[in-house]
Amino acid sequence: MNADDTLARLADVIESRRGGDPDKSYVARLFHKGADAMLKKVGEEATEVVMAAKDVPHGGGADKLVGEVADLWFHTMVVLAAHGLRPADVLAELRRREGLSGLEEFAARKAQARERGEA
Repeated sequence: MNADDTLARLADVIESRRGGDPDKSYVARLFHKGADAMLKKVGEEATEVVMAAKDVPHGGGADKLVGEVADLWFHTMVVLAAHGLRPADVLAELRRREGLSGLEEFAARKAQARERGEA
């Protein structure tokens, strides 16, 4: 079993619960509440990841950090699903970037943004 399979199965579960009963499914509840609620959860989970990571060197458990990252990934996958995207789309982008210098990738994205008039 690989990470692609696990993420794909989770994406399938999210999609299957998307239109469910908000009283019976957390995923359905997030979709029912709309984009702002989903994005708020991503922000909350990202903050919890930062706090957990800061605690690890001070005796905080790495298991807490792993749990918070799992929560962040889950809520991010809900946002992806809301936009018709799947983990495979993100994995393809990571594969595209593989072997590229982070600084070169950043410079390329900045140049593309300038060409589109965004920067």
